[in-house]
This record gives sequence, structure tokens and C-alpha cells, in this order.
Amino acid sequence: MVRTELCERLGIEYPIIQGGMGPYSTNNLCTAVANAGALGVISGIGMATNLSDVTPVDPSRVFGKGTVKEIMRRSIATVTEQTKESAGIYGINVPLSAEFVEAARVLIDEALECRERDPEVKARFRAVITSAGNPLPWRDKIKSSGVVWLHVIPSVYHAKKAEAAGVDMVIASGHEGGAHIAWEPVHSMVLIPEVVEQMAIPVIAAGGICDGATLAAALALGAKGVQMGTRFIATKESDFQPVWKNGILDRDERKTLVGRGFFGPMRFLRNQQSAAVVEATVRHIGGFYLGERIESTREILDLEKEGFENVLEGDKDRALMLAGEVSGRIKDIPTVSELIQRIVNEAHEIIAKLAAQIS
Repeated sequence: MVRTELCERLGIEYPIIQGGMGPYSTNNLCTAVANAGALGVISGIGMATNLSDVTPVDPSRVFGKGTVKEIMRRSIATVTEQTKESAGIYGINVPLSAEFVEAARVLIDEALECRERDPEVKARFRAVITSAGNPLPWRDKIKSSGVVWLHVIPSVYHAKKAEAAGVDMVIASGHEGGAHIAWEPVHSMVLIPEVVEQMAIPVIAAGGICDGATLAAALALGAKGVQMGTRFIATKESDFQPVWKNGILDRDERKTLVGRGFFGPMRFLRNQQSAAVVEATVRHIGGFYLGERIESTREILDLEKEGFENVLEGDKDRALMLAGEVSGRIKDIPTVSELIQRIVNEAHEIIAKLAAQIS
């Protein structure tokens, strides 16, 4: 058994968090992860794009018709019901970027109100994960709710800001991760131990995590657990389309690209559409690769919107699919339960072997 402070704080069996990925639903994946003993996460980003300047996919195509509040309420009710037998634990993920701030307010308000209204929800909805923005303005609202608050960070600087804002834990996400990444290319092997050394609060590792070896490595670096995104996409219960799951299996570790995204840089699986995004990135904003924080362009936004819509059409060349470099280490599409058990068993064996070697 591999248990850490993360398990104790959240009431989960294994120190594993499912990343909150969008712009699609993760309700089925959240349910499967929670039922398997880890922390399932309802992704909020795709629910409210019509409340922001970020409009990659019409929410009704993914979540069905309804207001943003109704979509969040329906998602929480669905996950709560489907995890009732296992008493699985779950949370929500919401980005806080300036482009998404109004949507974030609606999503977080509704989720926390659902938690207060229903004792069953309150018992098992135990975490709010925020990212891509300043957590400080959200301190009073989230801290007063009684949930465990985690914030995703890409650097020691941002970790210190999050700690000062009152978050309970930080998720240190290395540059090799999929989807939203930092402007500066600081990777997990450097980022995670330095954040651990600098923080008084627990640190969760993300970026490049996919198996028992990387879980064991994260624990050795001082993390209290791991968050996985790309690895969970390639599972049987994942809500993500087959073209995306198979796309991960088809790539090696070199087959991702980074271009300007909605909230900053994003890492995509390499194909025709992501190459077009990168070409537009280089053409319009050459300072991108110097770490300059520049705005996106209409051309880039249109390419991204088109690419995310093409995912729903199953077009493997023109679909824009977010994923990390760890795609090159993913070889199968197991059930979520099989994957989690395999990871934990592998980590336990590796840790035991290392202890024996040292002794």
C-alpha cells in the first residue's frame, strides 16, 4: 500500500489525482477514478466557454443544453449518484485566468452551493483545483467552504504566491505536461524538488507521470502524490474521443508541439492542425520562444476552435488534441481501475527494491 498525506487529507485510497482536462466533459472519467480509490475531477473549463472570450467548443455539443449553472449542477449530481456505492471522492477543476474570470465565478459559486445543499455531495466533493491565474482573490470564498484547495503552479515563484494566498496544497506541473504549460520551460525533475524544498505546504507532482516508476520518482522527490492527465485520457472509461486516445498511443516522446493557446502556451499531439497553430505562433509572435507573455491572434484562436471541433468529427489530422510528452510512454488503453492498481503495485515493488538495494 502506498499512502501519503494526500490520502489522509482527501480520504482517498491512493495518492493519485485525475487532471481536470478540457474543453470536454470528464464526468465519466471522474466517476471511474473516484470509484477506483483516487481523486476524480470534474473539469469546468468546457462548461462555460460561452461566458468568456474562450470559445473552443459550444458547451451544448458536449454537455447538452442548459445554463452554466445547470451544467455544473447536473455534472455534480451525476458523479455523486454514480459513485454512491463506492463512496468515491471527487473535486472540480476551474481555471482562474483573466479571460475566464467571470465563468470561473459562476462555476465555483454553483459547485460550492451544490455542496452546501446536499449532505451526500458535501461528504464526497472534497477538493477544488484551480489553475492558470491568481488564486488570491478566491481565498475567502474557497477557504470558507471547507474543501481542500489545490492550485496548479509552474514555478517556485508561483508556488510562493499560491501559499501566501492560503491554498492547502500546490500541484507542481512540469513543462513536459500536456495542455496548458508555463512560458518558461522548467521540467518536472527540476521543478518538483525545488518547490518541495521551498514550500511548507504539501506538493503534488504533475507532468510526465504515467506509471509506478514515475509515481515512485515523484515520492522520492518529496511530493505527496501525483496528478495525471494524458495517461487518464487513454483509458476505457475516459470521455475523450477514440481519435484522441489512439493518437496518444500512436506518438513517441518527440511527437508533441507547443504553440500559443487560449490561456498561454499549450502542448498538443503533433499533426497537421497543431503544426498550423505553431506556424501561426511563430509568424505572429516571434518572442514566444523567448518566454515573452504575448497575446494570441485571431488566426490562432480560429485554428484552435476549428481543431477542437474536429476532435468531435474524429479527424485525426485536423483534430487539435492536448497531450504531454509522456504520450511516448503510453502503450495501452486499460480500464481506470486496472491502471491505478498497476501503477500502485509497480510503485510499491520499485520502492521495496530500492530499499533492499540500499540496505
